[in-house]
Amino acid sequence: MKSNAKYVELTPALYDYMVRQRSEAADPILKSLRAETAALGDVSRMLISEEQGSFFTLLVRALAIRSAIEIGTFTGYSSICIARGLPSKGRLVCCDLSKTWTAIAQKYWKRTGVARKIRLKLAAAEDTLRKLGNQSFDFAFVDADKTNYDLYYELLLPRLRRNALIIFDNCLWGGKVILANHPDARALHALNQKIAKDPRIEAVLLPISDGLMICRKK
Repeated sequence: MKSNAKYVELTPALYDYMVRQRSEAADPILKSLRAETAALGDVSRMLISEEQGSFFTLLVRALAIRSAIEIGTFTGYSSICIARGLPSKGRLVCCDLSKTWTAIAQKYWKRTGVARKIRLKLAAAEDTLRKLGNQSFDFAFVDADKTNYDLYYELLLPRLRRNALIIFDNCLWGGKVILANHPDARALHALNQKIAKDPRIEAVLLPISDGLMICRKK
């Protein structure tokens, strides 16, 4: 370890402290959504973290994002956070395969007042991306099947405007990405290396939750 390395190892207590220091920390609807998702059992691990959601809302609002797309919606937490940052006439396309999970999402879209900004596409994300016509976006979030991240990356880039952002979740894969001993870990490691050298974008991998790879299209 370098003696001048500047990072803080998060203990459970310090993490809880950090999560409480957010504008949406007391949001009862988001808390209800997290509780309903947790009741689904082990699959609830796919839910993004609270600080990720707050970060997305802040980022989308600060950059005046008007059009966004999400690959992997699950029960809707990330889509709500993204949509809240959009202006009243902003739009978010959500791509997912599950009617069951997105039924929960749609219920909470209505409760949070963002349903009018969201269009749900229930189909394979690859098919949806290939059928979008001339639509383009300012912001993309990918949190789906890891072995297809590179495919989504290549399909999304042509649809992103200059200076648009594309964010990939789980790019540290629980700290195991450097071991590359699992198909998902290998796929994420390969994408991380590809992105770092890709002249089409500039990027940074941040240790937010399970690792966010944030890319700006040049």
